[in-house]
Amino acid sequence: MGDTVHQFFAVKAKIAAAEQEARREAGAVTLVAVSKTFDAAEIRPVIEAGQRVFGENRVQEAQGKWPDLKQAFADIELHLIGPLQSNKAKEAVALFDVIETVDREKIAAELAKEIARQGRAPKLYVQVNTGSEPQKAGIKPREAVAFVARCRDVHGLAIEGLMCIPPADENPGPHFALLEKLAREAGVEKLSMGMSGDYETAIAFGATSVRIGSAIFGSR
Repeated sequence: MGDTVHQFFAVKAKIAAAEQEARREAGAVTLVAVSKTFDAAEIRPVIEAGQRVFGENRVQEAQGKWPDLKQAFADIELHLIGPLQSNKAKEAVALFDVIETVDREKIAAELAKEIARQGRAPKLYVQVNTGSEPQKAGIKPREAVAFVARCRDVHGLAIEGLMCIPPADENPGPHFALLEKLAREAGVEKLSMGMSGDYETAIAFGATSVRIGSAIFGSR
């Protein structure tokens, strides 16, 4: 068994322990294995070890490796967790099962158009910039609830959850708590929060999925 597979099982065990500690149901948290920058040969052992949910940052990179893997393993669920350019909406809707980075009106409109055109509806999350960082994608927290409502009412999109990436140099807890509060106000159930360095904290704050790359695959 390779290092990657060992690390995958170690992460799974830590998620289970964090669920237990937070008095959450076993299996309440989905592991999104972040496979960006890793090729199909490096991803396949993790699929063969039982992982089915993966995250990619870029549409183009994902197009290069996932169509074949999805053909080989029909039950793969692929998440887009990086920023989406509106000119890539067509490809994103065709390839991804979940798009976690809906963060502005233009993207909502383009996705609505492509979903209608392709008859394929990926699950959608709104990305919230909980730290209001100028360099980071995501809608501002105070606009998030109204934006979710507009996605539904104006664009006819079914928004399933919220996603955030807390500032690297801050305690993530308050950011996770804020996202959970906004989700309740917006009436969405899923919370995509927590990465390799802070996923156990995220689980304590109610994450329904955690996005973990380097703790499984190592770093490039």
